[in-house]
Amino acid sequence: MGTIAADATVLGFDVGSRRIGVAIGSAFALSARAIAVVEIPAAGIDWVALDRLLAEWRPQGLVVGDPLTLEGEDQPNRKRAHAFARQLLARYALPVVLVDERSSSIEAARRFAQQRAAGHKRRRDAASLDAVAAAVIIERWLDAPGDATPVSLAPHVPT
Repeated sequence: MGTIAADATVLGFDVGSRRIGVAIGSAFALSARAIAVVEIPAAGIDWVALDRLLAEWRPQGLVVGDPLTLEGEDQPNRKRAHAFARQLLARYALPVVLVDERSSSIEAARRFAQQRAAGHKRRRDAASLDAVAAAVIIERWLDAPGDATPVSLAPHVPT
């Protein structure tokens, strides 16, 4: 499908085993913000919720976190994230890229703690942490779009 335009609006995804954090970002404004957390029930991904988010935000590209260990090694969730990225490409026909998400959850937790200390967030808002991680993933793409890996529909075995 290709690369994402330099001035695009994108949705970013932090894929976990129980939920997917979603953020919106703009290459034009060089910013990203958390917008939603989509639960993954036993039946699988809630595509209806994702369809609604794409219809609402109308992105020109999709950015998915590529979960590696801190040492850059493969881990079990990586296969899930890559499969999700290929499903996004097939379903929405938008450019999809994978971005190294190492330490994004740590950065999201740090930001969340700062927002709590400032009185902007409460403990019950912790479920939004995955969406904050998705915003971090978009910011990494904004900082270095050339480092992203374009997704194709051909199955890819992470190296």
